[in-house]
Amino acid sequence: MESALELGKLAQILRIEQREDFALHDAWLKKSGISERKKNGITWFPLKIVETGFGLGAYPFIVVERNPGDRLDHKFQSASPVSLFTAADGHDNTSVNGTIGYVDDQRMKISFFMDDLPDWIDEGKLGVNLLFDSKTYDEMFKALNILINLEKGRLFQLRNILLGEKEAAFHTTAQVVSSKLNTSQQEAMQSILDAEDFAVVHGPPGTGKTTTLVESIGELTKREKQIMVCAPSNAATDHLAKSLAVKGIKVVRIGNLAKVETDNTALTLDVLLQKEKDFKQIRELKKRAVELRKMGGKYKRNFGREEAEQRKLIFSEARNLNKEARELESYLVSKILDEAQVIACTLIGSTSDYLEGRKFSTVVIDEAGQGIEPAVWVPILRAEKVIMAGDPFQLPPTVKSQEAARQGLTVTLLEKLIRRHPGVTLLKTQYRMHQDIMEFSNRKFYDSKLEAHSTNASWHLDFSPQVIEFIDTAGCGFEEEKGEESDSKCNPEEAKLLRKHFDQLTENNKTGFDVGIISPYRAQVEILQEEFASIPFVSVNTVDSFQGQERDVIYISLVRSNENSDIGFLRDYRRMNVAMTRARKKLIIIGDSATLGNDRFYSDFLDYIESIGAHKTAWEYLY
Repeated sequence: MESALELGKLAQILRIEQREDFALHDAWLKKSGISERKKNGITWFPLKIVETGFGLGAYPFIVVERNPGDRLDHKFQSASPVSLFTAADGHDNTSVNGTIGYVDDQRMKISFFMDDLPDWIDEGKLGVNLLFDSKTYDEMFKALNILINLEKGRLFQLRNILLGEKEAAFHTTAQVVSSKLNTSQQEAMQSILDAEDFAVVHGPPGTGKTTTLVESIGELTKREKQIMVCAPSNAATDHLAKSLAVKGIKVVRIGNLAKVETDNTALTLDVLLQKEKDFKQIRELKKRAVELRKMGGKYKRNFGREEAEQRKLIFSEARNLNKEARELESYLVSKILDEAQVIACTLIGSTSDYLEGRKFSTVVIDEAGQGIEPAVWVPILRAEKVIMAGDPFQLPPTVKSQEAARQGLTVTLLEKLIRRHPGVTLLKTQYRMHQDIMEFSNRKFYDSKLEAHSTNASWHLDFSPQVIEFIDTAGCGFEEEKGEESDSKCNPEEAKLLRKHFDQLTENNKTGFDVGIISPYRAQVEILQEEFASIPFVSVNTVDSFQGQERDVIYISLVRSNENSDIGFLRDYRRMNVAMTRARKKLIIIGDSATLGNDRFYSDFLDYIESIGAHKTAWEYLY
């Protein structure tokens, strides 16, 4: 009963988030002109069609391209719903909805669930608007409703265990030893194999969480017919799917082909389907249907009754051919999925029609700390047992409503499990960074339980033995500014200082190293991206974009410098944990200690910097 009440409250909070999400999107879509929507990244206009065709399911698609001069950032993503519209005379408010297949800076593929495209797409003045994506919310509410109303069965038991009403059960199995795993990784794998209900792998930065999961899933495939692996993002799903495939496990990646990393396209249904010997027949059926459509399209609007009947027969035959193609395609897809050892998808991707009716003995959810709880429950509906892996002290889920966040939507199911259940395995050996780079996060987030492996505990750049530097801008007058295009913050003088330090550092670059430059603020990132655009071994981006990445050298530009000690969302300490743990051999953080020091987290960080002799003043680099 308590579990149902908890989930009911969660549904109410999710409704707050949905309303805020919709309101933000709707305000731009309905109250703004095309130029404003373009600037906000939710409209492309004008467009030209560069390709048309028929894709999976024999449904039509188009590929459109925006003007080469339109370089504004956009919010379009693969699988998002969009509205293709025309501004041509006589077609006011005319549009048709579709789904993005892939999108990059200039091109977008849109798929439509209809037999034929409208005639007006040939009349020009085309544009595309990003629509509010309710599908994700629909699936989350559907999952919560099912869970709330359970009264018996395995899912009922699993719900109550995961929410702390009952203890999880473990059975003792024969110990499996892997030469690829260290002691804590081995313990985590054994916990996964012994678990009857769930197991949790807590993997701090650089501790080999993926290695542990891959070895564990490999053992599970020897015992179970089929396993599902999920993650909140396509990138995380692809990373795990690729690692499993390299190990020789037969993986099928469910999801939009264009959303999948290039290295993983061979694992997708689209590509595997094309390898089936009967796929040629599907292609022939689709080809004949296209030819019939073209034939029927030759009839003009002013024709007689006999021509109308003939046109009707032609389009009817085309639809029958498409139906036959879809039926054969459905049979082959089922065959491919039945033969898979692992099916990989995103959390919401687990609702794919291709997976209808399928249950899994084990569902593995990676990066579980990045998914809001309602989304994580979606794949659990298909599970007999759940394995979760992640780190609640790295990137939190994205929540747009401050009220929903205040009421607990940012608290993940992974956090609840770690807090409520004792059977959580912490991976303790990190293989990424120098001991000093690791140590502050180790103390603040991991109770000093981590240790650096001997291979990386003392490594550093050959010419720069000091692995951490905090460059203090206090007293320099480097005041923060509001970004030109948004409410984001920037600090141009801090960016110039960063470049000066970089130039001095790279003068001694004899062996070669890669550099990442991170800022929590988009406006600062844009300044730095322009500054370093011509340097190939430097990548500049936000904290979120660096999740899961690492570099030899990391710069962090903190930006905030003001008289009120206002640090804004620098208080999101989990994001700072991510930023501070991307560096392998050298970490340089630039900030204003006078602004930062009144916050306990940054005060402790400054104390740590002093204790290791890493404090420097910006004045050293100004002249």
